[in-house]
Amino acid sequence: MPNTLVRNWGINYIPICRNRINNFGKPHLGDGAPKKREAMIHTKKALSFFLTGIIFSSLVWSQESETVVLEGIVVTSSAETFARNETDESMMWQQSDLTSVNAVIDNLPGVLVNEGDVFGSDDWSTTLSIRGFQNSLNLQQIGITIDGIPNGNSNYGGGSKANRFIDPMNSAGANVWQGAANIASRSNEALGGTLDFLTQDPEYKQRYRISTSFGEDDARKYYIRYDTGEFVEDTRAWVSYSRSENTDWINHSAENEWEHIAGKIVRELGKLNLTGYLSWDDTHEDNYQRVTMTEFEENPDWDRLTSDWTGLPYVDQLYRKGWSTIRENLFTYLRAESEIGDVEFSITGYYHYNDGRGDWVPPFITDVTDDGAGGNSELSATPMAVRSPDSLGIIQFVDANGVALAPIDGCVSSITFPYGGAGPEYDPACHASGAIPVGSYRHTHYHKERFGLTGDIEWDTDIGEFDNTLRAGIWYEDYLREESRDWHKVIDSETGFEFIDEPYWTQFDREFPVDTFVYYLQDSVDLGPVIATFGTRQFLVDLDRVDIFNGDTASVNSDSNILISGGLVAQTPIQGLQLFGGYAENFAAIKDTVLEQGGSSLNQIEPETSENIDIGMRYFGERLDWAITYYNIDFENSISIISPDSPAGIDFLLSATTFLNAGGIESDGFEFFTNYRVTDFLKLYMSYTHNDSTYLGSGDALIDTSIGITPGNTVFGSAEDMFVISGNWAISKYIDAGVSTKFVGDRWMDPENTERIDDYIVTDVYLGINGGAVNESLESIDLRLTVNNISDERYIGGVAGGWGGWIGGARAAALSITADF
Repeated sequence: MPNTLVRNWGINYIPICRNRINNFGKPHLGDGAPKKREAMIHTKKALSFFLTGIIFSSLVWSQESETVVLEGIVVTSSAETFARNETDESMMWQQSDLTSVNAVIDNLPGVLVNEGDVFGSDDWSTTLSIRGFQNSLNLQQIGITIDGIPNGNSNYGGGSKANRFIDPMNSAGANVWQGAANIASRSNEALGGTLDFLTQDPEYKQRYRISTSFGEDDARKYYIRYDTGEFVEDTRAWVSYSRSENTDWINHSAENEWEHIAGKIVRELGKLNLTGYLSWDDTHEDNYQRVTMTEFEENPDWDRLTSDWTGLPYVDQLYRKGWSTIRENLFTYLRAESEIGDVEFSITGYYHYNDGRGDWVPPFITDVTDDGAGGNSELSATPMAVRSPDSLGIIQFVDANGVALAPIDGCVSSITFPYGGAGPEYDPACHASGAIPVGSYRHTHYHKERFGLTGDIEWDTDIGEFDNTLRAGIWYEDYLREESRDWHKVIDSETGFEFIDEPYWTQFDREFPVDTFVYYLQDSVDLGPVIATFGTRQFLVDLDRVDIFNGDTASVNSDSNILISGGLVAQTPIQGLQLFGGYAENFAAIKDTVLEQGGSSLNQIEPETSENIDIGMRYFGERLDWAITYYNIDFENSISIISPDSPAGIDFLLSATTFLNAGGIESDGFEFFTNYRVTDFLKLYMSYTHNDSTYLGSGDALIDTSIGITPGNTVFGSAEDMFVISGNWAISKYIDAGVSTKFVGDRWMDPENTERIDDYIVTDVYLGINGGAVNESLESIDLRLTVNNISDERYIGGVAGGWGGWIGGARAAALSITADF
């Protein structure tokens, strides 16, 4: 079957690093500050477009001297009945080696990637959005795979996004299905599309690569990779090691460290091809926190986390080093591919181990043991290690004997930060002299193990005079997630956040076994000018919960109906112009987090589904390519939570929360991109997305109120308009450069649509120098300078929770030096 490619050129927005003044505040601008700030914003936007225009103008007037022909960046397959884009290796060339692979897709139509800092070094603040669907702290609506292997969910609590599996210097780009999930995609959460991140194959020639990168905010990275070449007949491999670190850009208090080991082997044995991949990733990240619109307007340089320990637990609950994400991931797969006659088949086995925790510093000790009047055993250096979900209260101050103290009657606290201030129970000035503050260090532990198997078969045959391709496949996964939470006493809350190793309380301990089996069948027939495709698939998913404390169990069936998909691709009489259209039913299994509510009612919920329609046309010519797609997505059965005291509670006799399918999202809009190859050395790219994502109601006003939605309101965090213009220029054999500007339109911060987030523009530039071969041993040495957000735009990036968003990274510069031997 023909597979003509359309080249789509672009430069991705990848923030890197920057210097900032270490202070909570911003210099005072005087009484005219709002007007001055507004003027500054407009000036920066104008500067962004001005810089882009200047650089593009210079590109057009470039001389056609000895140059290197640029390769394509984004590819759209002509056989697809849905919008799909691919990135290749050259997109990575435009990015610093310090950045996260998550951002590789950011400039594609319909896609918005936001990360809490310019390195993408904080999973807590990472959000991905496609056509109004999101992966964020509390939403998992976009599927992610690694070389076609499921990532094991993308949520913060034990999930793993692509940057946990792939070093950016080992990345081969990504496939992006913006709306319809690929029928062969292995994901339990692909309501709004699928992302497949790819790893590089080994080189055919032996090579040693050493690279180092430096940037602002104490950023540095060391990377080494060895490609074996063909060390055994038809067998080649690579192995790499990297380590990077940086601090935060706001007050330079974070200690972020990332260590990564990976390897890949490919062997060709006649018609049998074997591929194996393994990665180990160890990460410590200190988080960024969301801010409200009011807080952002007061000071757009501070996320309200602090850099210094004050000795006052109520303030120190926002100590940045106490907000941490610690993760270790081991991932491996082995794939065998072969063919017999007209039949191609592949089988892949994989294993994934995930272990880690999330940290926080609550400004109190939880009272979990009735010790009478003699003191509190929770304060002991050898605590009782209570294991129970029950607690008796909280303790903020104690006397020298460890006895809890109450505040002085009538005292009014003078503490004004954070969260609008504290009550007298948290204020040392409201306690007797000698009162000792106490606090906790809370760990939420995450552990996951997955074993899985995928199989695919493809048979090319003829039906009469027409070419026909039949595809079928399966996916099986055995998945166990464990989650527990324990509380440790901070040794001395007045001096630091070091804690006693033995917990005084384990709040919960549970595990979630999940079994998944998926099958699909698809047929595609080439009728000449038209290719018609029809497919079906089904998910069979069983989830369980086991409470380790008492052995209580719960189960829920999350099987899908039979899901259908199909579409047409038609060649027009105009050479290079195609029409396409497709319909697909997407699916997301019930999340195991639903089972975390031990007493919740589960008998009224079903898995989530969405219906996706894409209609469009694409053109690919010798120098000009473009595509336009109209899409409509209906998602009507979102799983929502209602508490028993809600006015819309399903049953007032219930003692716990209730889940039900209520409401959803409808998205429609259009996407457009164009590439123009001005010369073999200059490529220009533009994309535009208009998206209208609105909430669908349940039909019951009380339920809509209880789950916090207003039918017809715009989905919070979804951008209504996005625009990208970018270009790559091979100036000579030794120099290349590029510039990219991305505009993100207004968004809503909350589902009530009461707080509007301003639009923003980010411009990035890069310059690369290839020194070529120095001698027989040193094959090449490359230098690459990247400056992101060159106009130093202030904006809200990712949004989550319906009340706040993370501040986007400011101007940053990084330099990478890479040598090949």
